[in-house]
Amino acid sequence: MTDTAAVPEPRHERRLQRMRAAHSYWAVLCAIFVAFFLSALLPDAAWATSLIVLVQSATLLIVIWTAGWAMNERAVPFALATAAIVASAVDFFWQGKALTAALAIVAGALTVTIAVSIAAGAVAQHEVNSRSVAGAICVYMLFGLLFLWLYSLLTVLDTAPFFAQGIDGTRALRLYFSFTTLATLGYGDYTAASNLGHALAVLEALIGQLYLVTVVAVVVTRLGGPGRAILKQTKESEIDGPQT
Repeated sequence: MTDTAAVPEPRHERRLQRMRAAHSYWAVLCAIFVAFFLSALLPDAAWATSLIVLVQSATLLIVIWTAGWAMNERAVPFALATAAIVASAVDFFWQGKALTAALAIVAGALTVTIAVSIAAGAVAQHEVNSRSVAGAICVYMLFGLLFLWLYSLLTVLDTAPFFAQGIDGTRALRLYFSFTTLATLGYGDYTAASNLGHALAVLEALIGQLYLVTVVAVVVTRLGGPGRAILKQTKESEIDGPQT
């Protein structure tokens, strides 16, 4: 009985598998920036919110795909992305306060899931490289988007205006407030009015500062560490010469 030779895998399929297992988050970062600019530029309408949530759903699927995970390995993120797509489709045709609040909750859950999935993929690499830097930037951007949805949810649930200036503001304005708070710029042109708004703003500022001085600083410091160590050993061996 002779063994049959294994059929070689096509080249394009091998390339596809390498791409899926590369944990390259630059495409994810581009998708996050798409959601960011849509939030900043689109009108404050239900269809625009649905479109942004759809983009975030696609971003989560991109994260899962680039990490090389199968559907049965990440059933919860897949289910969440599917639920977000369905909720966005419903919001295109039926608008209401309850649905707007539900969509904000779904969008926030999507944002958290994307960040956790990126972190899990980065840890799975067991090394710090340029892809890790891209992943760290992605998570930082996601913090700003997460608090955007939290502020938006607060405007729906609270009867009083969100800002001390007497307005709830548009989505674009809340995005501006979120990222200026995350970066601790403190322009002061818009401030939260309620105690819960104050607490969320302080929490976002603390997260922004602690994340930059811990996670991003460590990632950048360790970037290329193994490569530098190998180069140093090579130079030392060249200087010492062959051992006799």
